[in-house]
Amino acid sequence: MTTPNDSFLRTLLILGRVSNLPTVWTNCLAGWMLGGGGDPRPLWFLIPGASLLYVGGMYLNDAFDADHDRQHRSARPIPQGQIRESTVWVLGSIQLLLGWALLSMLGLVPAMLSAGLVGSILWYDGVHKRVPWSPVIMAACRVLLFLAAAATGIDGITGLALWSAIVLGSWIVGLSFVARRESTVNPAIPGWPFLFLALPVLLGYLANQGAWRRNAWILIAVVAAWAIRCIRFSRFQPPQIGKTVGGLIAGVCLVDWLAVNPTPFDGLWFAACFGLALIAQRYVPAT
Repeated sequence: MTTPNDSFLRTLLILGRVSNLPTVWTNCLAGWMLGGGGDPRPLWFLIPGASLLYVGGMYLNDAFDADHDRQHRSARPIPQGQIRESTVWVLGSIQLLLGWALLSMLGLVPAMLSAGLVGSILWYDGVHKRVPWSPVIMAACRVLLFLAAAATGIDGITGLALWSAIVLGSWIVGLSFVARRESTVNPAIPGWPFLFLALPVLLGYLANQGAWRRNAWILIAVVAAWAIRCIRFSRFQPPQIGKTVGGLIAGVCLVDWLAVNPTPFDGLWFAACFGLALIAQRYVPAT
């Protein structure tokens, strides 16, 4: 039996797209590792702070889109009357402030990058329905998070961390262009957005030499196979855009895994987050 409290909790989870949080956690872990790692204590601020920024951004996404959703996505919580629009504005804003406060405690560079991240989140939420290049803003959010995480490592933002952040952004651009088709009358997807998904494979090949190459080939095959599996859903008739996008979002964990190409033990964290994202999507939609 579902109680009102259970129903309201589910509403909050759906608003925050919390099934995608494992991808935020792997962004933090991969960025920190590529920044040299070291003292793990920053992760205790980094991961909760990044999670608050993500969930707060998703809340405000629904708040900004409330009028659009009443016409085109009536199943969302605000049009359904499951939560007041004003409440979503307040909760989202509080989470953004708390998330930025936590990341600001990690030093000047993370504070500056996280401030840029908050600005990018608000920019995306405010314009993404009106500008065709909004996936680039979404990608910028992940790039800034990745770099903020790298800045907490003992080496800071290394060259590989920067390139890995750009590659992650490419993956986000590809899946975000696909996601824009989910609520359109014509969901047919051109092939070019999927080209952005190939960049992690290219960097994985170029960045790993010698003894690292064998592990890299395995992860390259995993990332490529997963991308192809997800793309297939968009080619069905009718296209199953939600499955494609949900799978590609979970695939962010694999992209992060490939970026760091860790030892098998360290890789378990990325594999676990990937599995957790897929399981969570069964209960809370990714989009």
